[in-house]
Amino acid sequence: MALVVFLRGVNVGGHRTFRPSILAKELKEFDVVNVGAAGTFVVRKPGSREKFRAELLRRLPFETHVMLCDGRDLMGLEKENPFGTEPPRPDTVRFVSVLEKASRLAQTLPITLPPSGTWLVRIIAQENQFVFGMYRRHMKTIGYLGQIDKLLGAPATTRNWNTIIAIVRILKGQEKTGR
Repeated sequence: MALVVFLRGVNVGGHRTFRPSILAKELKEFDVVNVGAAGTFVVRKPGSREKFRAELLRRLPFETHVMLCDGRDLMGLEKENPFGTEPPRPDTVRFVSVLEKASRLAQTLPITLPPSGTWLVRIIAQENQFVFGMYRRHMKTIGYLGQIDKLLGAPATTRNWNTIIAIVRILKGQEKTGR
């Protein structure tokens, strides 16, 4: 089964910059498909997870956290859709934070950040290494998203729900991006 790779904190604010499309080409023996500029990849022929991870880290021009998950896990998320069938409100963005390792929230859900006043981040569900929520577009939102690591005790990286859907399409073979 395919692997999905999420790199943390790359191509953000001029730090840890690289060209994901070039990295995908360098990893062609693994049949890697680049998904956007944030360091997200579908690996169609990963072979051993350890061998692929070692090769990926060798080719990255910097150190970063690498989150790996099985493609079937993401396909299951699409089917379960923790956000339900209603479209998102215009002022919110649905997100998935991927943890480096599965962890459990110590608090009951939902969690809102900040805890009082108008929420900027709302965590609504967790499934293994995936945390689901919504955020409002605001200058302070990024700081609250950064607190997910502390809440779960594990490094996390966040992607828009639309990115997860794009990954699932690639996994299903509906798109041939980056080939």
